[in-house]
Amino acid sequence: MSEPGLAWRQGGCHCGAVRFEAALPMRVEAQDCNCSICTKTGFAHVIVPESGFRLHSGEASLTSYTFNSGVARHLFCKVCGVKSFYRPRSNPDGWSVNARCLDESEALDIVMTPFDGRNWEAHAASLAHLSKEAL
Repeated sequence: MSEPGLAWRQGGCHCGAVRFEAALPMRVEAQDCNCSICTKTGFAHVIVPESGFRLHSGEASLTSYTFNSGVARHLFCKVCGVKSFYRPRSNPDGWSVNARCLDESEALDIVMTPFDGRNWEAHAASLAHLSKEAL
């Protein structure tokens, strides 16, 4: 991960058992998905490539949940129940970080973009580029 303008930003779950960092610019685009699970968990997607994500602690505190196609691996802290990040079906080569779980998120310029996840099959391809490495 050597893209200019990126910095490692830390985050985690509510209780602190799970800690991660993601390489992000100061201006971050987050997808505000209206699918059933994102709506109910308040997840705001910031999709990063594999190299732009590091899990620092709490792997043993994570539990997974899958539904529908079973491809997306939704990860939750076993202690507090917060979903800080997960491996998305649209970007299996990257990670989706919850913008709401970033420390000091108020220091970032987070732009929320609506995403129609209720009609996921029709719109998922528009997210595929987000986990690709910059050339």
